Amino acid sequence: MNKRDLVSIKDWTEKEIEHLLYTAEKIKGYQKTNVEFHPLAGKTLGMMFAKSSTRTRISFEVGMYQLGGYALYLDTKRNLQTGRGETIEDTARVMSGYLDGIMIRTFSHDDVLKLAEYSTIPVINGLTDLLHPCQVLTDIFTFYEERGNVKGATVTYVGDGNNMAHSWLYGAARTGMNLNIASPKGYEVNKEIFEDAKKIAGNNNCTLKLFTDPVEAVKDVDLVYTDVWASMGQEEEHDARVKIFKPYQVNRELIDHADKDVLVMHCLPAHRGEEITDDVIDDAKHSVAFQEAENRLHLQKGILYLLMK
Repeated sequence: MNKRDLVSIKDWTEKEIEHLLYTAEKIKGYQKTNVEFHPLAGKTLGMMFAKSSTRTRISFEVGMYQLGGYALYLDTKRNLQTGRGETIEDTARVMSGYLDGIMIRTFSHDDVLKLAEYSTIPVINGLTDLLHPCQVLTDIFTFYEERGNVKGATVTYVGDGNNMAHSWLYGAARTGMNLNIASPKGYEVNKEIFEDAKKIAGNNNCTLKLFTDPVEAVKDVDLVYTDVWASMGQEEEHDARVKIFKPYQVNRELIDHADKDVLVMHCLPAHRGEEITDDVIDDAKHSVAFQEAENRLHLQKGILYLLMK
């Protein structure tokens, strides 16, 4: 059987994603009812980290344990020879002889592509500066959990055209969700990714639209989504970005323009009072941000099971 990776949502078909959602739902049910499920007993996941992490590290480490396997934390600068110049290609070959799967959270998307190309075991993209597929698949799973069918629903992403926005483009296009993205001029999504995702969306009868006006973008939508305005590695731009993105804050006034039953998500960590206000992220009626955070565990257990069983 050929090995399978998760580098981008683009690489998975709609049916594969549907099967993943079903699998995650089933696995979550096992965990919530104390049913033992250890299909990865004796298997080991290597977790390569170049960026700090709360949700990604904890959810993958706990997920492997709950599936009966073992997760090995590897700091790419301190624990591995990559910090002293060993190539990703050589690292992939070596790790393939020791491990059953690799999860990597790093800056360069090219590193993940090389790791997947040269490894003979599954590679999971835990985040790059370009894409964050595990998070968006979790978001889609959370929406599915709350509303049932995802196809035909409309999502608005408000904020920076970053890795989250890019993965939402592929995630919406693959699952038939309509997607609006509202960003300030100069902070739009990657044009090539947008055009690429539009081709996929055309085959699934859904729309992808870009806006500069957040109010127009959220009108009557089913889900409003946001992320921090300055991602890791952009700390020096923080103060300037706060001024530029202030009109894109997800607050009560903005939410009032969406559907009355709109859901609100945030991939976390949240900079409260910047991209989202306390009264919105803590609103029990609309916000599912912490259910979404927990679902990283269940969705990623689904990924691990499907790729490593």
